[in-house]
Amino acid sequence: MKIAALDIRACRHRASPVGAGALRDGQAREGLDYLVYRVTTECGRSAAMFGFAGKSAIGSAHLAAASLRLFFVGRDALDRERAWHDWRRADRWWHHLPIYSYGPVDCCLWILAAEAAGQPLWRYMGGARDRVPVYASSLVLPTVDAYAAEARAVMAAGLKAYKIHPPGKSLAEDIQIHRAVRDAVGPDFALISDPVAPYTLDEAVRLGRECERLGYLWLEEPLPDEAFGALRELTRILDIPVIGAEVLPKHPYSVAECLASRVVDGVRADPSWSGGITGTLKTAHLAEAFHAPCELHSTIFHPLELVNLHLNGAIANSRYLELLWPTETFDFGLTSPLPITDGIATMPEGPGLGIALDWDQIDNDTVEEL
Repeated sequence: MKIAALDIRACRHRASPVGAGALRDGQAREGLDYLVYRVTTECGRSAAMFGFAGKSAIGSAHLAAASLRLFFVGRDALDRERAWHDWRRADRWWHHLPIYSYGPVDCCLWILAAEAAGQPLWRYMGGARDRVPVYASSLVLPTVDAYAAEARAVMAAGLKAYKIHPPGKSLAEDIQIHRAVRDAVGPDFALISDPVAPYTLDEAVRLGRECERLGYLWLEEPLPDEAFGALRELTRILDIPVIGAEVLPKHPYSVAECLASRVVDGVRADPSWSGGITGTLKTAHLAEAFHAPCELHSTIFHPLELVNLHLNGAIANSRYLELLWPTETFDFGLTSPLPITDGIATMPEGPGLGIALDWDQIDNDTVEEL
């Protein structure tokens, strides 16, 4: 199954604007930029997957095409492991692409193999479970009351947990948000805190103690993922699990020290930022060897979230499927919605992804084809 072509599209979904401040950078976005990678083999098979693009789909597409096309064309699509290791070396020498560039191609290779085997992707990867609970993850909201109202809406929608991304400008305000959300949903609904690295160590300790008092499940990335010394001390002090490592490049190698020396209690990975399905599986299995969770990180776009769903079906140490809220902002690119009922996602049973990409939508969003 030799690879004959790798095509990359730069796209913008204008029907999904994002308001100023929702991503903590103060900028509004007219739409969401994304990439679509498609691998075609000499035997006529093809597979495609969305890719993260940051603020510029065109810029990201040109970088990826210049490096990855020459690397992949002519390789056997079934040699995923060889390609993954070869790319690790090649990227170190003369590419240094963003951490989100390689993953979508690796996803395509796994999809091609699962389809050729006639198996759903999650079962082809290993088959651990056929359903997983879903939680909603906030954007950055303007007021304390907005977080409380959103938490109630998430609970009413039947989802099983809610994660807060606070503004991170004031520890006092962030603590107020965490208290208001707990008051809004009552004592039994699962809550998670993800401040996205705004604090000093002392501030992180104070928030962590409050999250312990309020019964939050875990505290995620309160300090930068690379701040190993401070994170190790935070993990030692707090009882609530500290989770991190989602933005460390070069999974699973960069994560090994985090687990071996207890920098964090658990790690995060996903097929977009962690080296595709191959890198995510390596990280999840590494964490499992330490009896630690590998909580799968939202990939933002629902075609990639579908890959995350399949990964949840293939590993045993991730508790939830994470979706950004409101889900309709990111619910495009598939011909059918993600299979979620009453807050439980069910693994597809068709070969490969089990749900097709929406090429009419992709064509409409395409800005440039490479």
